[in-house]
This record gives sequence, C-alpha cells and structure tokens, in this order.
Amino acid sequence: MRAIWKGAVSFGLVSIGVKVYSATEEKDIRFHQVHREDGGRIRYKRTCSVCGEEVTYDDIAKGYDIGGGEMVILTDEDFADLPLSTSHAIDVLEFVPAEQVDPILYNKAYFLEPEGSATKPYVLLRDALSDSERVAIVKVALRQREQLATLRVREGVLLLNTMLWPDEIRRPDFGFLDEDLKVRPPELAMASSLIDSMAGEFEPDAFTDDYRAALQEVIDAKVEGREVVQPEEEEAAPAAAVDLMAALKASVERARAARGEAPSGGGAEPTPISSARSAKKAEPAKKTTAKKAPAKKTAAKKAEPAKKTAAKKTPAKKKTA
Repeated sequence: MRAIWKGAVSFGLVSIGVKVYSATEEKDIRFHQVHREDGGRIRYKRTCSVCGEEVTYDDIAKGYDIGGGEMVILTDEDFADLPLSTSHAIDVLEFVPAEQVDPILYNKAYFLEPEGSATKPYVLLRDALSDSERVAIVKVALRQREQLATLRVREGVLLLNTMLWPDEIRRPDFGFLDEDLKVRPPELAMASSLIDSMAGEFEPDAFTDDYRAALQEVIDAKVEGREVVQPEEEEAAPAAAVDLMAALKASVERARAARGEAPSGGGAEPTPISSARSAKKAEPAKKTTAKKAPAKKTAAKKAEPAKKTAAKKTPAKKKTA
C-alpha cells in the first residue's frame, strides 16, 4: 500500500506521527470508451466554451457559479491562503460511545500506521480506545477540506472513518409518512416469525459479487476465443403480495426449507399465527365429535329390541309346526 497522507494525531499534549492509507478499494471492472469499428480510444479535449480554444491543465482554475451568468474564479493562491490546506493534524475532540454515531454519517475508511518513534504512543492510544469501548471524534483536513471523522480500533490498527457533516444528510420527505397506517398484531407477529426464521450471524465472506464474476467470465471468454457459458438464471422476484398474511406465511415456510427445517405443519415449532389458527380449528372439531357420540348409543339401544323380537318369533314357528 502507498501512503496518501502524513500527519500526526493530537491526543491531548501527545502527538503521534502517522501515515494514512486507504482501507478500501473498489473491485469494479473498468472499461475505456472506444470506437466500435476499430477499437481506437476515445479522447476528449478540454475546450473553452467562450473562445473555443483547447486549454491545458495549467490554465484551468476553479469557478463558482453565483447565478445570472456570473462566475467567481478561484486560483491556487486563493486556496493556499486557507489555514487548513497545509494542516497535517488529526485533532481528537472527544471520546463517545460507538453506538451514538449514526452509520449513515460514515464516508471513507483509512488505516493509520505509526511513523518513526511514534509506535509506543500509538499503541497506548489504541489500547486505551479498546478498553474504553469508545471512539474518538476528530477533525482532519484531507484534500483541502476539513472533515469530521472517528478513530476506532480494527484488527489492532487505528482506523480513521471520515464522516459527512450533519447538514449533508438528507431528510426523508415521503407522503406515506403522513398516512395513518395501522399494522394488525397478527401481521406483526408473522413478520417477527419471518425475521426469526431468517436470523443468522453476519459473515461478509459468505457473499460474493455474482455480477462482477459473470462479467469477468465474459471478458476471459472473449480473450481466449471460447464460447461464453451462460450462468444459471436466478429465480424471478415474486410479484407484489395481494394477501400480506399469506405472503408472510409462505416466506416463513420458504426460509425454514432453505435451512433444512421441517415445515410448520410437520412437527416443527408453530408460529404464533399458526398456533392460534390451529386452536380455532380444533374447537369445532371437538364439539362435532361430542354430538355424534350419543348417536352411537341410540343405535345400540335400537338394536336390542330387534334381537328380542327375533327371539319371540322363533317359538312361534315351532308351535305352528
């Protein structure tokens, strides 16, 4: 890895020299724009919209549009006068519980490596953070911009997570939030059962980028001049559910089947909804059975007089003879 920034973590009166490295990298497959006919690279020229001349990088400045066709031009000298452009300090402001930092604020992650003789204070800060179970809130100037960030420990290394400023987070403004929607308790219970049936431990290595793998296979096949093997088609996404309860119940059964568990009707532990329905169905069945029982006794009683009558008729036949 190559360090992208050097500076120091300011921890009270302690200064810890560090090197900053990007902790993540994108694995997307990148393409060039080419001419379809001959594969030639497509080049773009930087031209001025006013005079039409091609402009070199040395003649390019930054412009801020203030509206009405007016532009404020800022040069390198203007940025050089800003105090943060040359600041190489990571100032620790406070230490807070990690759960108080909303994950939506996190932006990019960087590893910090101690530089020179800063290893001991680096390890001291690392161990103190681990013992306190807190993260450090810091300010840092990266790429000519002051950023809020956190310092935490990951695999024995200090990790710098830059954050967005609170005013950079959009607020959701959707119509359904003002609607008075009621969720029935049975629906909530079934949804909870679905969550329980799909619960597990998060293991990032268990997930793969199937699209990237398929795209790489297409590229490799093109290079080797062989036929592309089409991947297996994934199951189509189900249509929008009409019966929410039926869809939830079917989802629970599907999740259990995927785990190799028996369906709820086959001896597995019933869900709250299925238990309630089974109880309701069982009650009428018991009442029906109770009503049919007297019918059998009546039939038995009727059978007895029939036997007595038959016994009386037999002597009558003998007298006649």
